Amino acid sequence: MIELRPSAHRGISNFGWLYSKHTFSFGSYQDPQHSGFSDLLVINDDVVLPGMGFGTHPHRDMEIFSYVLEGGLAHKDSMDKDTVIRPGDVQMMSAGTGIRHSEYNASDKEQVHFLQIWIVPDRTGVAPRYDQKHFSTDEKRGKFRLIISPNADNGSLPVYQDARVYAGLFDGQEQHSVTLAKDRYAYVHVARGSVDVNGQTLRFGDGAKIRDVDTLTFSNGHQAEVLLFDLRPNELPA
Repeated sequence: MIELRPSAHRGISNFGWLYSKHTFSFGSYQDPQHSGFSDLLVINDDVVLPGMGFGTHPHRDMEIFSYVLEGGLAHKDSMDKDTVIRPGDVQMMSAGTGIRHSEYNASDKEQVHFLQIWIVPDRTGVAPRYDQKHFSTDEKRGKFRLIISPNADNGSLPVYQDARVYAGLFDGQEQHSVTLAKDRYAYVHVARGSVDVNGQTLRFGDGAKIRDVDTLTFSNGHQAEVLLFDLRPNELPA
């Protein structure tokens, strides 16, 4: 079964400097019907104005990754990491016993557009860690590239959960099929453009909960950038 989560149904927060759309419950937006899926807790689609951002704040026992679509996101944290995340980069942070960080638009002229995604970990109290890696356009063109996995398989970044995240780019006649393992759920998020998933068109910001489906076929893309989450078969984050 493919259950669509239309972009227009997402929650919205507008703070002037930050415009955010929430796929799942977050902050003042609370929807009991959309409080996460499997171990996927948060997908926030954020646009931050030039020179603005999130001041230093704490996290604990959460797997957090940022996926930049436009501009640059400046990151500083209590592990002495000081870096800028740009399109093609994936930043993965395990908060563990506690980490403090800030995230700002690295530009004073252009906005930054990025996804911030939280996955509930399978353990607590671990030492915090930070990883960042660039994945080229060629690695994702017309197919999916593994970017996050429990054991950092195939050069992906590690996560403390039985979850795998893939990124793909689809345009024109490109078509790609993914076979899902038995008794697994999946979630699709279209970060930009549009693409058909098993014949159903998903557009920018749309998502889909996938249950009891053996194969997903992605086709008829129009400058589509897509994230695919391979997840445990539980309905809500534990």
